[in-house]
Amino acid sequence: MLLRMAVCARLCGVGQSRRCRRRQRHSQADQDSDSEMDMDEEEEEERVVGKIKDEPDGSSVSVSRSSSCHNSCAAGPSGAGGLASRNSASTGPPHPQSLLDLPPELLVEIFASLPGTALPNLALVCKKFRQILNTETIWRRRCTEEFGMRDDLRKMEIVGMSSRDLYVKLLHPYRHILGLWQPDIGPYGGLLNVVVDGLFIIGWMYLPPHDPRVEDPMRRRPLFRIHMWEKNKATVECMYGHKGPHKGDIQTVKKDEFSTKCNQTDHHRMPGGRQEEFRTWLEEEWGRTLEDIFHEHMQELILMKFIYTSQYDNCLTYRRIYLPPCLPSDLLQPGLFKGTYGSHGLEIIMLSFHGSKAKATKLTGDPNVPAGQLTLEIDLNHPVRLPDLEHQRSMEELSRLVLGVHEEAQRSPQAGDAPSEAAEADPPQGAEGSDSATPAGAEDMEPGAAACSAAPEPQPFVLPLGVMARNEVYPRTCKMW
Repeated sequence: MLLRMAVCARLCGVGQSRRCRRRQRHSQADQDSDSEMDMDEEEEEERVVGKIKDEPDGSSVSVSRSSSCHNSCAAGPSGAGGLASRNSASTGPPHPQSLLDLPPELLVEIFASLPGTALPNLALVCKKFRQILNTETIWRRRCTEEFGMRDDLRKMEIVGMSSRDLYVKLLHPYRHILGLWQPDIGPYGGLLNVVVDGLFIIGWMYLPPHDPRVEDPMRRRPLFRIHMWEKNKATVECMYGHKGPHKGDIQTVKKDEFSTKCNQTDHHRMPGGRQEEFRTWLEEEWGRTLEDIFHEHMQELILMKFIYTSQYDNCLTYRRIYLPPCLPSDLLQPGLFKGTYGSHGLEIIMLSFHGSKAKATKLTGDPNVPAGQLTLEIDLNHPVRLPDLEHQRSMEELSRLVLGVHEEAQRSPQAGDAPSEAAEADPPQGAEGSDSATPAGAEDMEPGAAACSAAPEPQPFVLPLGVMARNEVYPRTCKMW
């Protein structure tokens, strides 16, 4: 053992290690015998070292021994110990100690997977991170994953716009106004959908189809748009009127609320004056002229709406709309629907479920039941089982059936609150004497007709005798939950 320690110390270029000296002190029982042993060890050591120097093939042996010695002794930088250290260091690549040690291409992949809101703080870490964050790949991926942009990014190369500028100056600053909103237009309300459309952010005002075609898709017209075509900065334009886009402004008032302002309202005026503006508005809003509307009461309602809504000149405040969640127990998928409201035309309502209640809230309204108020409430605890088709044709039979269900609901201890006066005052009418609501069906909006769970068997339905349908497209079946 002592011989091995001595050889180890000589090969490593240093004296005996602390461990070797400690063992040596414990074994000094007889000084004379130790002296003789030391002489033998020195002679043996000289023979081993000489053999290593004389034999070239012994290099591998010296490295092996010095390496094992390095693990038990304090080896120095010279001699066979230094050779062993260099050999072990070259066996593999060094392990990175921080993100700064990673190659740039790996950092690009890591940064591209982070949300865009975290990247500005990351750029403050160091100069290397700031330089890597100028890579287009990172911002192109953020535009795609967060805002759904794909093919539109190719158009940016034509106009010389970078993905980073698009994200930092347009998409990120205006991300809070994306989604569904209701404008504050007195009792009339409305439905605005702000979306990323190509290289623009556009606010589309959705309108129900022209009465009575409730099954037709929604109509839309742009109210404002935001782009970066000029001076490489975001520009807001008002799209209201018929003279093309002009200067506008958008302000975020508070959470879930923003406002728009037109800076050139003269673009909203038409050469023919208010009469020409009314004629154009009537054709867009109702799909007909004033001469086609024979009912005087209906003409008054339409004229009152034009006077009230046109005074805003697209300077409006919007409040966010949250669509209700869909539960397995829901009769229909909640969301946006189109409803027929007689002389008030077609309007947009939002259907939601609250336990045993189904409620319909107006998004577009009228002075009778304004936007934002309840227009219909249904007690799902008391479904109506219709009789056969022959008895459905009798109005008296249906009246007795409805009155019987109403009395039962009044006697039931589980009956909820009675429908509100607003709900009874202005029910949606698809045909005279029958209710009707059709899913909104807009391309960018949530559908409202698909069932969330297994629906019950539909019941056949027919209009009673003496009731005239406004159109032939009315439901021939209904569901009882």
